[in-house]
Parts: sequence; C-alpha cells; structure tokens
Amino acid sequence: MAISLMRYGLRSAVFNLEKTAAILSNPSAHNQIKFIHTKVACNGKVCYIQYQENRELGLVERAMALRRKYSKHHGRPEENRRKKESDSESDSDCDTECKGFDRSEFWRRKMRTVHNILDVDKDGLISFNDFLLLSERFKALGHLDDEQAKEFTDIIKKTWEEQWGAIDPYNFVTVEQYLEDMHHMLNDKTLKKRAHRWLPYIFKAVDKDKSGFISVNEFKLFFQCLGLSNEHAAVAFAAIDTNGDGKVSLKEFVKLGKDFFTTEDEKRVSKMFWGPLIEV
Repeated sequence: MAISLMRYGLRSAVFNLEKTAAILSNPSAHNQIKFIHTKVACNGKVCYIQYQENRELGLVERAMALRRKYSKHHGRPEENRRKKESDSESDSDCDTECKGFDRSEFWRRKMRTVHNILDVDKDGLISFNDFLLLSERFKALGHLDDEQAKEFTDIIKKTWEEQWGAIDPYNFVTVEQYLEDMHHMLNDKTLKKRAHRWLPYIFKAVDKDKSGFISVNEFKLFFQCLGLSNEHAAVAFAAIDTNGDGKVSLKEFVKLGKDFFTTEDEKRVSKMFWGPLIEV
C-alpha cells in the first residue's frame, strides 16, 4: 500500500501509517458523485446527456479525495503567507524584488539541479522529509560526533522553517516554487546569509580523517550522499581544485557552495559543486 500511495505523492501515508489509516477510514471519503456522459440520438443528431452516479471509491482514490479536500479548504500555509506578503509590498520593494526574475537560464538550470538533488524520494517535490533523509545520509557516514549530528539536524530544521515555513506533509516545494523562493532569498540579505549555514556540517561529515581538508576520495563521499557517481565526483573535484594540491579546505568548500547559488557566470568552477547540471 505504501508504494502505491507514494506514487501518488501521498508522502504522509509512508511516514505516518496511523494518520493514513484514519484518512482511509473516514466515511466522508468513501463515496463520490460520478458524472457520466451518454451519447443519444436527438432529432437525427448526436447529443450527449449527463447523469450522476454514486460510486464507491478505491483505496488510493479515497486518500486522494481527502487530500484534495484538505488542500482546497486549507491550502499551503506558506504559499498563502507568501502571496499575502507579496500583495502588501510597496512599489519600491517590487522594484528590488523583481530584479531576481531577470536571472539567466543558466542560473535557473542550476537551481533545477539542486531541486532534483534535494528531492531525495524523486516524487518531483521537496518536503521536510527529503531534508531529513538527506541529512541522515551524511550522519550515517559516522564522522560527526553526537553534538555535531544534533546541531546538523537543528540547522536543517531551522533552514526549512525560515525558508518554507511549517513542517507538515502538505507543505512541499515544486520546481517553479523553488526557483521563485531562491530569487527571493538572493534579494534578502538576511536569508542569503543564513540559507547555507548547513554547508560546514556537510564538510565535517565527509572529512573522514578530520584533517580540515577534503581529498578527492572524501569528495566522493559527498557526491554519494547526493546520489551521484564517483566518476562525477572525480570530474567535479578536478575542476574545483584550482591550485591542484589535491585538497579543498572548509573555507573553499563553503565559498563554492554559496557561489553556486549566487553567480550567473558560466566560467565559474562552482557550477560543478552540486554535480552535472540537469538537461533542460
């Protein structure tokens, strides 16, 4: 059941079976009016009549119906909040904010690449559960101590809440929403400064020998956690290791990670930081 539900994007069913059982047992989700169109002859012409039929919904359809009903009445809290804030902006604020929407297709391609990486379960949406799954991959390497692992989880949670708001199964981020939000983040100095503060924890998670530098083999651990191949890691590391000393420092790592999101210069080596850019 979990597999078929996940295919429909019902992430909450996978992570909370009790909630799913409650949804599916709700009597209001058992039936649905089905509109049926029937072709008839009408004065020598073909006509269609419509009538209603009360039909029993299947398991997945019941859950989907309840989810659509929830979304219709409640919507995405963060989406509603952003819309309200957008509607209340002054003309001068809009002049600043709208500059972000002039960004190049190259930059948009990079953001789509990151969205695809953050979408760990590959359902086309980013959720807080995706964030947790990704952080668990890095913590599973075993190179963070207990305090660092806890701080990493706290930073991931705080980053999500500051950027996308409520932590619930109905708050998710599509590709286009991610592009819009990253535009907004880059125009907000406070958000821009805090958005990538989890990068040092990723560095420490893959710094196996705790030397303060990442070698090509340790960089491969980084890419493995992103779901990318060792070959891609080797190519990317060769590009970002500009001085050819075979290592990348924490400062370099964080700078490259941030630069990826801010620059539109296609010549910058930071474009390799999150792996090969996806095809448009």
